[in-house]
Amino acid sequence: MSRGDRVAVNGNLSTSMRQNYGEHGVAEYYKKVGSSYRNPHYPGIRLCLFSWFNRWWQKERENIISITSEQVMFFDMACGNGEATLAFVEWCSAGKRLYQESSLGTKSEHNQPSASGCPPTPHPRKGLIVPIALGPEFPKPQLAAADPFTAAAYKDRTSYPSSDLSFEAIAEGSLPSVSVNIADGSVRDITIADANEETEAQHLIEMIICSFALHLIENPSSLFALLWQLSLKARWLIILAPHKRPEIKDGWGWCKWDTDAWAECPIANASGEYLHDRVHCRVYRSVNT
Repeated sequence: MSRGDRVAVNGNLSTSMRQNYGEHGVAEYYKKVGSSYRNPHYPGIRLCLFSWFNRWWQKERENIISITSEQVMFFDMACGNGEATLAFVEWCSAGKRLYQESSLGTKSEHNQPSASGCPPTPHPRKGLIVPIALGPEFPKPQLAAADPFTAAAYKDRTSYPSSDLSFEAIAEGSLPSVSVNIADGSVRDITIADANEETEAQHLIEMIICSFALHLIENPSSLFALLWQLSLKARWLIILAPHKRPEIKDGWGWCKWDTDAWAECPIANASGEYLHDRVHCRVYRSVNT
């Protein structure tokens, strides 16, 4: 669908996304607000992702280091205006800063803005979630992003490039052609092979984050095609939404992951999910990588 002929609109048309989608349709809504879109749920998204990033690195650190010391790839799919990207950049920057401060014996002020320019840490009702320290063993974080409607808003807020790939294009095998090293801002071409091709493990995507978008795929066949294709290229799938949709089924390339037990759990099991400020965060592990 064409991304041209945008209508000039400042911000979201309505605070109710259900009303926006019902009145305009999903595609038309994002065509209208693509360059100015803002997700009002960012605080909850951020807290959910901080919780997940901390747990992931605590449990997967040794495994990742044994695979690669050079890079770790993250894909912000349907990136919107960059909520997940901002959370990841802030988590990395704060983790590096905490490690440096602990090495020097200084104390961090967690409520100060990060070096990346991200918003200061909020003080949610259920407490503060602080990033863990990231030492020199943490691989260079590479970031790729895609959204067919909000590339301008994403670049405006994050300064990073975003491809305009749709869910349909990704389901057919396409992925962003470039990634950004968030440590130094350098851009590089990327080639990510399917898991069933002979390739070095570090060329896999470590994590795909899809924030407030995957539930917009209403056709189960289309959702299956997308998820199966992604399961061939990535280890983890992180879904953030204001509810527990979409329904992901066994046999679609992913198993549900209990982040508390750090083990596979029944696909409908809610154990180990994150919930902050009414934002649900579910974690899945690929069965194909």
